[in-house]
Amino acid sequence: MTNIKRVGVDIAKTVFHIHAVDGRDKSVWEGKYNRKAWLQAIIKRVPNGALIGMEACASSHYWARELRGLGFVVKLIAPQFVKPYVKSNKNDRADAAAICEALGRPHMRFVAVKSILQQDIQAAHRIREELVCHRTAKANQIRGLVGEYGIVAPVGIGQLRRALPQWLEDGENGLTSDFRQLMFGMAEDLAALDERIEETTALMTRKVQSDPAAQRLMTIGGVGPIVASALLGALGDGRNFRKGRDFAASLGLTPRQHSTGGKPTLLGISKRGNSYLRKLLVHGARSVFRHAGTKEDKLSLWLMSLAKRKHANVAIVALANKIARIAWAVVHNEDTYNPSLAAGL
Repeated sequence: MTNIKRVGVDIAKTVFHIHAVDGRDKSVWEGKYNRKAWLQAIIKRVPNGALIGMEACASSHYWARELRGLGFVVKLIAPQFVKPYVKSNKNDRADAAAICEALGRPHMRFVAVKSILQQDIQAAHRIREELVCHRTAKANQIRGLVGEYGIVAPVGIGQLRRALPQWLEDGENGLTSDFRQLMFGMAEDLAALDERIEETTALMTRKVQSDPAAQRLMTIGGVGPIVASALLGALGDGRNFRKGRDFAASLGLTPRQHSTGGKPTLLGISKRGNSYLRKLLVHGARSVFRHAGTKEDKLSLWLMSLAKRKHANVAIVALANKIARIAWAVVHNEDTYNPSLAAGL
């Protein structure tokens, strides 16, 4: 069918629904295929000049790379932008039609397709973040259990690690032999989680040490190996964003707006997009803010001037926004970080 202009694909684990329209937006093909057959159906029916759209969900980046490798133009759409185009009851067939309809809107926003390298980086960060959550949960479990035996755990996970062997060796602290055995197992669990986190962090560090873009990113204040790695995973080569403000907005670091009657009203940050990277940037900005009062560079002076007029947290988030924009400029322009220009970005 050479008259096909747009194709909407509702992807799943095993069942794929397809909805295609021609240049006059008339439906010319609807189909339901299994995982092995749907790609061949696309190759057989859809010309290379047609536009194929999918929701940005599980496995969508993989299929987008596969279709691009076959010469098709592929766009990913965020699910919240597809939902308004679902007619009547929601089902897979209606979803495919809605994706096709949203794909044809002139001002639709699309999600950048991630490369294999970006997927590797994202996987490492997600695994590390989950391990950190498990470690925190394990430490809290230990604190809660020993508290029932009259032992107050010290603040900080480092001090908890040092206290565990002492509790196990102290024969007069009220711990029973059965609980000592259980606590020994929990201590081993905590040590295993520490080891896994260190291995994942070491992997990230090795990657950024061999990447020129990451090396340039780490010259920015508040950006270390972990933040640089996460930035590369989100930015890629930076060409998926028109400017640094677009990248900062995609991380939810720009104000929400609720305006009416021509009167603009700005609220707190939107907190949309990549919450993990936003958290890392805010933590990095907080470390810069802590030492900015002793420095005389333009960025520090701008930050301290803002902190005098606004709450410290507002200044920190504003700095996180600026770090995101600087990072985009460094990656997109393949340029080195210039501190003298940072305050103006």
